[in-house]
Amino acid sequence: MKIWPTGGLWRHPDFARLWSAETVSQFGTQFTQLALPLVAIDVLHVSAFQVAALTTVEFLPFLLVSLPAGVWVDRLRRRPILVVGDLSRAVLLGSVPVAYWLGALTMGQLYVVGFLVGVATVFFDVAYQSYLPSLVDRQHLIDGNAKLEISRAAAQLVGPGIAGIVINFLRAPAALAFDAASFVGSALFIFSIRREEHPPVRDRESPKMREELREGLRYVLGHPYLKNIAACTAMFNFFGTLGTAILLVFARRELHLSPLAIGLALTLSNIGPMVAAFNANRISSRFGVGRTIIGASILGGPMFLVIPFAPQGNAALALLVPAFVVGGLSNVIYNVTQISLRQAITPQRIQGRMNSVMRFIVWGTIPLGGLAGGALASGIGLKSTLIVSGIGCCLPFLPVLFSPVRSIREMPEPADDAAAVLGPLVSDAGPLPVEHIGT
Repeated sequence: MKIWPTGGLWRHPDFARLWSAETVSQFGTQFTQLALPLVAIDVLHVSAFQVAALTTVEFLPFLLVSLPAGVWVDRLRRRPILVVGDLSRAVLLGSVPVAYWLGALTMGQLYVVGFLVGVATVFFDVAYQSYLPSLVDRQHLIDGNAKLEISRAAAQLVGPGIAGIVINFLRAPAALAFDAASFVGSALFIFSIRREEHPPVRDRESPKMREELREGLRYVLGHPYLKNIAACTAMFNFFGTLGTAILLVFARRELHLSPLAIGLALTLSNIGPMVAAFNANRISSRFGVGRTIIGASILGGPMFLVIPFAPQGNAALALLVPAFVVGGLSNVIYNVTQISLRQAITPQRIQGRMNSVMRFIVWGTIPLGGLAGGALASGIGLKSTLIVSGIGCCLPFLPVLFSPVRSIREMPEPADDAAAVLGPLVSDAGPLPVEHIGT
């Protein structure tokens, strides 16, 4: 049954509600990303180690919860998961300004809030990536993901500036109330979606979670498209994080850039993602899905190699800003296209596990890259580490170039459940990991 009305996604009321929810949430999240660590720094006056630990705690759920979250997303309706995820984050973040005003705020509360918000975010992200294919037609997934990416790019472009103004006048705890309110707004938009969502069809004797996890892992690791996309993304995340982990230190100590100049460079860099979000659908239609994925993965790498050769002082911006713009543009085009491909080829009943396994793999390399970047910088210096990062970022295109991905012209139809799931089970010869890592 066709679920996309005449006039495109602009006139698709249920997609408009999902898009509105994501837009409100993305802008609110910019407040939390800036305000939560500032609460620890300016209000509780904790050490740098404790602030770094807060970031680690926020990221842990993506490693610990992603795989089981995918199983539950496939077992339940996705829309209620989205609503509960939004409302949970609203309550958790809202507790911080309340505790502050009562004089009872502690670092322990921030750790708990950070971890539980991360858990809710894992479930929300897996559910919403799995929900979109049931809301719009397959041939419009790229358009839908591109529009959702517009919200993210716009929030990253102007959100930090607005958050900084609010925090400057109202202090960090009060700014978290804005994000809490944004999650309530997001939940209301999602709750208002009218399209009926049917419960997943399950056998009378449902398999155990371990069996469902194994099925999701085997589906991704045995799929000729997904395993190569996962390898490409994971490699890029590792080498990219290896460099970005020390980028601010390099900018301050080697290039002698002021915080204002760094903020300007990061703000202007979001022009690339914004342009890409508006044009990703057009680009993939012109060049084909496979070529777009490969081309974007090739284009982004050399931009990292430019960074260590930037001159000192504000003259560095003339080199860094274009590199950031092109890098951000290629990253968004790659993400929009490969996520849409994943959604298009995967049967509905395993969408949650596919998304959670992919996130588990590709996000799992991020903390490893950060640790490697810090260790290398201590041993060989900042500039040399950035050169290693740049060289590494030029390699991730290889898994998708030498794979069936390069031959994909248009969004393929999904295989039936048996072929999609049992096929990879049979073709994957090696032993499979039962647990570990997560766009």
